[in-house]
Amino acid sequence: MSDAEKDRHAASGGEPPVCQTPDASPVALPFALPPGACDCHAHIYGPPERYPYRAGRRYTPAPVGLAEYRAALAALGLTRAVIVQPTIYDDNQITLDALAASGGQWCGIAQLKTDVSDAQLQLLDAAGFRGVRMHTRSGLDDLELIARRVAQFGWHVQLHLDAHTLPDIGARLARLPVPVVIDHFARIVIQQGVDQPGFRMLLTLLESGRCWVKLSAPFRLGDEVSPYAGVLPFARALVAARPDRLIWGSDWPHSSFHGVMPNMGVLLGLVGKWAPDAGIRDMILGSNPARLYGFE
Repeated sequence: MSDAEKDRHAASGGEPPVCQTPDASPVALPFALPPGACDCHAHIYGPPERYPYRAGRRYTPAPVGLAEYRAALAALGLTRAVIVQPTIYDDNQITLDALAASGGQWCGIAQLKTDVSDAQLQLLDAAGFRGVRMHTRSGLDDLELIARRVAQFGWHVQLHLDAHTLPDIGARLARLPVPVVIDHFARIVIQQGVDQPGFRMLLTLLESGRCWVKLSAPFRLGDEVSPYAGVLPFARALVAARPDRLIWGSDWPHSSFHGVMPNMGVLLGLVGKWAPDAGIRDMILGSNPARLYGFE
């Protein structure tokens, strides 16, 4: 189902179909992880009777949650995680609860409205939230306002966008008073090659040091079958540009994806192909997330 089809389904008021269940058996890694290795992009879902879905949502998550995600992390030896608040809820409660259950090993990324109070921001900051996520699909009219609100806490703005929008908003992003983290390779279209204007702007922002990029969700970029060979030249270009501004995320449990369900071990193992140098790989998986999210 395309994004346009999901939007039409949500607008119709119908019940969105249930997403595929993630692969519960991550394959073994071909390399050793550094201490404090981190999955920098995952979502936690819970039973709707406890965490009600918002009206007009675009998908219904698979029946997996905190226990299944913990099992996936343990199978791979990952000790840290960044939980991104899903858009299908009206508040950040499910991520707040997940962070509380992590014993300080996880951080959170919030969904915020412009009228969020300072008291609520303080609560989220104390709970371990370190950024706010915004979507170009929902509009970026409030980007500067939200950035100013979270700057006082040392947070960043995380953007889920399509690369073709970057040439138009690149200057805005460079002027923000907070760092910018770009999700999922900026949702590049791999068939358009590394010289597409959106990817060139992504490299420019990355090289400036004002931007971070998540090497995540390669299966969403137009090559749905592992090892996602079409993503390799883009990943290598990002690694060559600024390896100290790259992080990795699983995008677990791969919600709203209707292709061949990825294996989390395979996704993590791809970092070895994208960054063959062990030192750079350890940076992407360990020290970079520690700096960005403030892990001790």
